Amino acid sequence: MKRLAVINVVGLTEALIGEHTPRIAEFRRRGALAQIVPAFPAVTCTAQSNYLTGAPPSQHGIVGNGWYNRELSEVHFWKQSNHLVTADKIWDELHERPAAGNRPSTIANCFWWFNMHSSVDYSITPRPMYPADGRKVFDIYTQPGKIRSDIKKDLGEFPFFGFWGPAAGIKTPQGSADCATRWIAESAKWIENKHSPTLNLIYLPHLDYNLQRHGPYDSAGKLNPKIIPDLRAIDAIVGDLLDFFNKREVKVILLSEYGITNVSQPIHLNRLLWKFGKFNVAVREEAGREIMNPGASEVFAVADHQIAHIYLKNPALAGKVRDFVEKYTGATVLGAKEKIAAGIDHSRAGDLIAIAPESAWFTYYDWDDERRAPDFARTVDIHRKPGYDPVELFLDPKIPLPKLKIAWRLLQKKLGFRMLMDVIPLDATLVKGSHGRRPADKKDWPVFITESPADLRAKEIESTDVFQILRRQLLR
Repeated sequence: MKRLAVINVVGLTEALIGEHTPRIAEFRRRGALAQIVPAFPAVTCTAQSNYLTGAPPSQHGIVGNGWYNRELSEVHFWKQSNHLVTADKIWDELHERPAAGNRPSTIANCFWWFNMHSSVDYSITPRPMYPADGRKVFDIYTQPGKIRSDIKKDLGEFPFFGFWGPAAGIKTPQGSADCATRWIAESAKWIENKHSPTLNLIYLPHLDYNLQRHGPYDSAGKLNPKIIPDLRAIDAIVGDLLDFFNKREVKVILLSEYGITNVSQPIHLNRLLWKFGKFNVAVREEAGREIMNPGASEVFAVADHQIAHIYLKNPALAGKVRDFVEKYTGATVLGAKEKIAAGIDHSRAGDLIAIAPESAWFTYYDWDDERRAPDFARTVDIHRKPGYDPVELFLDPKIPLPKLKIAWRLLQKKLGFRMLMDVIPLDATLVKGSHGRRPADKKDWPVFITESPADLRAKEIESTDVFQILRRQLLR
């Protein structure tokens, strides 16, 4: 059995590979590239689950980065238990087969999602601590547990602020990459040096941030100059990993989960449903703020980039809601038959699924008055918000001295006061890139790159085919 490192370069597409990514381009020239027909939806959790199980969401259950839990009447995003993925993973078969020298096969997962409580041998994933006094303490989760202290001793604390939020991808010391992506790459090398796993899954998120902030293309349809430093930065990190694994005689595959395309129109679907559709999207007033109440709503949407799961209390409303959404947003709406065809007919999925026009994306916003927006709306809070919020990548431009405000909030926190890091804007038009639907142009599709041309039997593969290709690499 061969040893393999799978490097997930988030947001990488064929259109982005070129003069600004010389190491990735060289790797491609030596080997072969296939475009991956995007998973549906083309979001992190679904794409990764398709790759690692070879099954669609209708079988593995990961219908997005989040969904509505009908039993709890709550929207849950970015949950981490691997038990949520209800299909066998590639490592289940690997564990049954010995590696070289008749030693057991081992698997490392460095920051791919659903990384907690899985049967991989070595895992590292972001996981804050939440003490009873209301604080949030940034940290990581590892398996075995001892890795946590050992790796932090060698690499330092995981730089959480560089992983998500306004600071993500901003700091690029020496132009190499943002600190979180570099830390993840170093953690993969650390695992290899300590444990030499058969399969090493590595997640590099750096491109994701500015592609969403600025979009990949300028007004003339050419590469956006604002993302060129990011391309160079991730290329340096990937190049370093290629050199490292080559010396260790570990085969490398580069792939991505989705491609990001330019957007210019946010669609506030929940706001539209109650304001113009006159549907009951229920809210609960808490301390003068409006909090969406899914369990009491007859209709509501869970926004996830360019996809929205629409849940109905009364199935008889399906036709009326579908007609309204298509008319007022230009979205394509999938009903029961279309969900079967798309491989997403699972109980977790919405009764209807809206697909935004390519230049648009869905927000979770339901309020009509910003003064009534929930307190978490102006913070980075990926678990509390009932939908994905890329506006968390921005500092509110209306704050005159944002760094001073952040410093003040951090001082309040250090002194033991309760505080809100309320620096996130409520202007969704700031977002210029998104994903989730299938891009019209294949140059914006995710890619699979291998150093061995014989490994690829087609220039276009399904997202579920990734599983079989990896399996062939490892087991032959």
